[in-house]
Amino acid sequence: MNKPIVLVVMDGVGETPVELGNMVMKATTPTLDEFKATCPWQCIKAHGGAVGLPTDDDMGNSEVGHNALGCGQIYSQGAKLVNESIESGSIYQSDTWKDLVGSVAANGKTLHFIGLLSDGNVHSNISHLLAMLREAKKEGVKSVCVHTLLDGRDVPATSAPEYIGKLEETLAELNDGSFWGRIASGGGRMCITMDRYQANWAMVKAGWDLHVHGEGRQFASALEAVETLRAETGAIDQDLPAFVIAKDGKPVGAMEDGDSVILFNFRGDRALEISMAFDGGAEFDKFDRGVIPQVKYAGMLEYDGDLKIPHRYLVNPPQIRDTLTELLVANGIKEYAVSETQKYGHVTYFWNGNRSGKVSEELEDYCEIPSDVRSFDECPWMKATEIADCVIKAIESHEYGFIRCNFPNGDMVGHTGNLYATEIAVESVDLELARIKKACDAEGCILIVTADHGNSDQMLEKNKKGKIEVRTAHSLNPVPFIIYDKDERHEMKEGAFGLANVAPTVAELLGLKPFDSWEESMLK
Repeated sequence: MNKPIVLVVMDGVGETPVELGNMVMKATTPTLDEFKATCPWQCIKAHGGAVGLPTDDDMGNSEVGHNALGCGQIYSQGAKLVNESIESGSIYQSDTWKDLVGSVAANGKTLHFIGLLSDGNVHSNISHLLAMLREAKKEGVKSVCVHTLLDGRDVPATSAPEYIGKLEETLAELNDGSFWGRIASGGGRMCITMDRYQANWAMVKAGWDLHVHGEGRQFASALEAVETLRAETGAIDQDLPAFVIAKDGKPVGAMEDGDSVILFNFRGDRALEISMAFDGGAEFDKFDRGVIPQVKYAGMLEYDGDLKIPHRYLVNPPQIRDTLTELLVANGIKEYAVSETQKYGHVTYFWNGNRSGKVSEELEDYCEIPSDVRSFDECPWMKATEIADCVIKAIESHEYGFIRCNFPNGDMVGHTGNLYATEIAVESVDLELARIKKACDAEGCILIVTADHGNSDQMLEKNKKGKIEVRTAHSLNPVPFIIYDKDERHEMKEGAFGLANVAPTVAELLGLKPFDSWEESMLK
């Protein structure tokens, strides 16, 4: 084996010369500046087709980004996977769809859809929901409720009325006396239902009580709820409080025995906990679910293949094989992975091809640093120091041939829309990069610095009217790929590369023969 390699993923730190809202450019980053001035580096693609998404209009995300980084290949992902299933009709031929839809159609019960109402293509796409609504009516379903999670994160920050309008238009088209479709509940994705990594179960309980029991502040329509709550709170979509649609003081969509429920999000991290609540039996103890209606539940995808969550799903996940971890284990190289809770799953589960367990207990060490349960713009340095401490300790131990970490700051703080805090977040990562560089120099390691997608590099945008607004979504910008080695200059080829080219490059630096299924290395 050649020199040990340390790979740093600066989550949400993209690369663009555009200055508008570019907090990466505005931040003071002497370490990154030095790398770019003295090291071989280039921009690589982190969205669209480079990470298995349908088109280059589709922004990348941390899940597909870490899949590509960790497996050296491009798999159909998320929206593309579901698109193909809906276009072919295979989703409607699945045993799960036939059972859930067939049972409510036969028994006159209600089919419920829960999911993020947008076309951001990161967690969901409204087009999938609309297609399933039409198919459900065609197959004899008489009653449908939609429980809407408002986005404003992967799409413009206050765009919820646009998506509510599209849904209401389709429901009006379908409602003909024999079919009754309606919006039943809703709320901002950062307030209810879509917690991840078990960081805030109170969010999930709030969503459960809202969607299942119809408990919450009542409004006559979703649009009225959004307009009222925004006027009262000033919140953008992702932070809007929860609401229930009611008629004559009663919720129109509380769940009952015999109903079926489909979570139409395709991304797994923020779908796991609500799935656990629906699938969990008497042993579920994360919160009091009250009187639990006997419903049939399924997710769009299997969100965790090893833990089998959910028990039932509509579309089979990509079967990712030949990961970098498998190559390292086959060659007896020990590796270490660390991040804080918000991105711990990305450097482990997603990196290893959607595998929860380790490939080798002996050759893989993981470390999770608990994230703070607070708005990340209140503490934009997050756990960057602790992550760097762990990386440096791993370097100095001389145990590992490959060390990887993720600094979530640029993404998690970027999503808050707080520009000043995001500037500090990027600077915090740069400060810790300097410490890791120093350790690599002392111990003879190669340091690779990259990112999984952009975010903090584009935090302002012009709307359709030309007005500048805060942007909280990921960007479509490429990300940097830097190789630092104090002893040798590792030159890179010219070409159009993406995140899937990273693993082959790491393998070549380690002197390993890559899998035949991999993309090419970026080294000359």
